[in-house]
Amino acid sequence: MSLSVDIEKRLGDFRLRVRFECENGITGLLGASGCGKSYTLKCIAGIERPDRGRIELDGRVLFDSDSRVNLKPQERRVGYLFQNYALFPNMTVRQNILCGLHRERDKAKRERALSEAIQMFQLGGLENHKPHQLSGGQQQRVALARILVNRPELLMLDEPFSALDTHLRLRLQIEMLSVLRRYGRPALMVTHSRDEAYRMCDAIAVMTDGMLQAPEQTKRLFASPRTVTAAVLTGCKNITPARKVGENRLLAPEWGVTLETALPVPDGVTHVGIRAHYFGPRVAQNRFPVVFAGDMEEPFEWVLEFRYADQKPDSQAIWWRIPKEKRPQPVPGALGIAPINVLPLIDAERQ
Repeated sequence: MSLSVDIEKRLGDFRLRVRFECENGITGLLGASGCGKSYTLKCIAGIERPDRGRIELDGRVLFDSDSRVNLKPQERRVGYLFQNYALFPNMTVRQNILCGLHRERDKAKRERALSEAIQMFQLGGLENHKPHQLSGGQQQRVALARILVNRPELLMLDEPFSALDTHLRLRLQIEMLSVLRRYGRPALMVTHSRDEAYRMCDAIAVMTDGMLQAPEQTKRLFASPRTVTAAVLTGCKNITPARKVGENRLLAPEWGVTLETALPVPDGVTHVGIRAHYFGPRVAQNRFPVVFAGDMEEPFEWVLEFRYADQKPDSQAIWWRIPKEKRPQPVPGALGIAPINVLPLIDAERQ
């Protein structure tokens, strides 16, 4: 199974420009609120109509502005899980799931599919409950069951865990991941949480201001985000303007340091990023004197703020995040960073 999307849509001053391809597995659309993630799903589902472009699912054209193809949502064979699950409040669990089987006229097949969904999603004993009688996790499972009994060719999840309590979120992510692995077809998941994207997604496409970067394998994206937006969205806390001064060297003027990189620095670099966990008092490379400026205690870690000795005094302090049991006493007078952990970045919005 494969999905190909190449669409544009203008909404006032906002312009959506999305072009990507994905196959079986879970592809995350990661971005801040309002960047166009959910609108992209609505265009694929047929709820919204792009101004131009083409959407193709496993060789079947869902939308093509040139040939004037625009299949109705119910013809697209796409399952869409909304943020609020969109269960019918006056229907029972059984009735809600059967809504996903409205095309199946054979009563025996409908009952068999319902029974399988009840068992798969561990909803036994809840068949006659209405949505207000269910927990958030149970509502989510009912909504997923209603979608998957119709065997969609593509599943789309719009912030599926945003309405859940924190203690429930991780458990349900594990449950849903198991369901999606068995589903075995393409799935798109909108999220603004880097942790959620890392745990759930095989690949991630970063989105900013209506523009979508090509999907990239999840661990590769976190290891080498390449753009400022991707670095921020994947949790990089220390980012500063920089310029290339050698094949493997970057100058960060505000920090007052020149950093060595493991790989050649690409042309067009505008910034450098260093993740807060990557500093080390015993690392010999990229080692410079530091002056500590403060600390902040978290449940299992300390965040130590510091500035390089030659750093501009009005520039933002740098974060060093360290497990509580490894906090050095006294604080070191210098910190190093391995060249592999120096991230050259491009501000894509300026390109």
